[in-house]
Amino acid sequence: MNCLATTLIITCKTTLISDMAVAIDPFSDQFPYFNRSSQRCRLLSLTNLDFNFLGSSLAQSLNGMSQDDNIHRSVSSPCFSIAASANMEEDKKATGAPRIEILGGQSVPTVRALVAEVTMAIVSGAQPLLLPSGLGGAYLLQTGKGHNIAVAKPVDEEPLALNNPKKSGSLMLGQPGMKHSIPVGETGIRELAAYLLDYQGFSNVPPTALVSISHVPFHVSDAFSFSSFPYKVASLQRFVCHDFDAGELGPGSFTVTSVHRIGILDVRVLNLDRHAGNMLVKSCDQDKRYNRVGTAELVPIDHGLCLPECLDDPYFEWLNWPQALVPFTDTELQYISDLDPFKDAELLRNELQSLPESAIRVLIVCTVFLKQAAAAGLCLAEIGEKMTRDFYRGEDSFSLLETLCTKAKATVVVDKGNEVNAELECEVEITEVFHVSKPPLAPKGPRANSIPASMLSSQSQRVTVNAKEKKRGGTMRSRSPPMRVNHAESEGVSFGDMTTVEWDMFLQSFQTLLQDALSKGSVPKLGKQ
Repeated sequence: MNCLATTLIITCKTTLISDMAVAIDPFSDQFPYFNRSSQRCRLLSLTNLDFNFLGSSLAQSLNGMSQDDNIHRSVSSPCFSIAASANMEEDKKATGAPRIEILGGQSVPTVRALVAEVTMAIVSGAQPLLLPSGLGGAYLLQTGKGHNIAVAKPVDEEPLALNNPKKSGSLMLGQPGMKHSIPVGETGIRELAAYLLDYQGFSNVPPTALVSISHVPFHVSDAFSFSSFPYKVASLQRFVCHDFDAGELGPGSFTVTSVHRIGILDVRVLNLDRHAGNMLVKSCDQDKRYNRVGTAELVPIDHGLCLPECLDDPYFEWLNWPQALVPFTDTELQYISDLDPFKDAELLRNELQSLPESAIRVLIVCTVFLKQAAAAGLCLAEIGEKMTRDFYRGEDSFSLLETLCTKAKATVVVDKGNEVNAELECEVEITEVFHVSKPPLAPKGPRANSIPASMLSSQSQRVTVNAKEKKRGGTMRSRSPPMRVNHAESEGVSFGDMTTVEWDMFLQSFQTLLQDALSKGSVPKLGKQ
C-alpha cells in the first residue's frame, strides 16, 4: 500500500492496473491515470433542466447535458448527478473494478481511514446489504468476516427520489424533497457538513465522507438502462455499534452531557429531524445496565435534514427531556463561546463548494443565536423552544428566531429603500418599491400528511428493525411535530437573496434585536398572516 498525502491505492493484483479498487484524491497529480478535475465542480443541478432531454438512459442524458453550453446551472443549490461524467464512464468500462473517490472530506484523516477500510472490504468481494428500514436506500458495508464498517446512502436513492429502491419516490434531483428547504439529492453533503462542524468530536458524530462509488451493486431503477453498475455519489458514515436507539429506552436513561452536546449541534445546524430513531445508544459492557438513570451515552446520526436553505421549523426530540432543562456546564459554555460562525462558514465554503450560500448563512444565524442565548443564561430547552414554531392556543405563530430575522431583514429593506428614494427623488413609498413578505406558516389543524418519525428515518445504522413502533408511557415529547412530507409548504425566511452589504447590515440588526429580546425575556410572536 502506498500512502501519498491524501491518495490511497489498494492493489488487488500487481500485474494488471485494471484489477484494483482505488480510493483516490481527485486533486492529486501523482498518478496521471487517475487524475481528473473535481467531480464536485462538474456536476449539474437538475432544478432548472428541461426534463424532455431525459432519454431512456439517464447516464447518457446527463453526459449529453454536461457538454451542452446552453444548460443553465441552478443559482441557489447545485446538486450531484447520479452517474459520473463521460470521462468517468470511459474509465469504468476500461477498468471494470470497484472504485471509490473522495468528493468531500479528503483533508480529514478519519475520513481517509474510513474510505480506505471500505475500499479494502469491497476489493475483497464484500457486497453492500440494503437495509430494510426507512424510506431511502441505505446499505450496510461489512468486512469479509462480517464486521460492520460503514453505512452508504446514495443521493439518488433518498426518500422521494426517482431511483429510490423502496419505490417511494418519483422526484428528480434538485426538486423539493422531504422538506421544502432541502432539495432531493442534497442530504449527503449535509451529512458531511455536520461531521466537519463537530469539532473535536464534541457531539460524537461518526466519521462521515462524501464519495463516488463505481462497480458496486447499488439499486438502479428499471427506468434506467445501465450496461453495468454506474458511479454513484453517496454519503459514507462509519457504523456505530449500538444496542438500541433513544426511542427504545426513553429519555431518563441518557446522560445530561450526551443530550446537551447533541442539542448544541442541532441548534447550530437547525436540524429539522432530530427524533429518537437517529440517536443511537452506545453498546455497553455486560457489567453495566441501561436501566440505571442517566448512564447511557448517545450517538447522533442521520444529519441529512440540517442546514436548510431558509429558516424552517426544526424538530428537536430532546426539547422536553429533563436533561434539556439542566443549565449548561462551564465546559459546554466555553465550547459555545469559542464557536466562530464565520470560521465555520469558511470551512464549509472551502470543503463543500456545492453547499448553497443560503444554507451557510442559516448556520451563521443559528450559531449567533445559540451564543447569545447561552451567554444570557438560557438552558438548552429554552433555546430550542425559541427556535420552534408554536401550534397551540388556536393559531400558528412564528418562532422567536423567525420573528427577529423578519424584523432585521425588514430594516435592511427600509434602509435600502431610503437610499434609492434619495437618489431618484421619488415619492413612491418604500413598502411599494421594496416588499418583503413575512415567512408563511404551515396550515392549522391536524396534519393529515404527517408521517411517523420512525418511518421517515432511514435508521440506517440499525441491522435489526422493529416492525412496530414502541410506545412509551409517560414520555414527554417535543411540541414540534415529527418531520412530514409537505410539498405545499412555502419558503420561509431566506438569506440567499441579500448582497454582501445587505447581509452585513442584517447581521448587525439581528444581533441588536436579539440582545434586546433576551434582556427583556421575550418578544411577541408574529401571528399567521
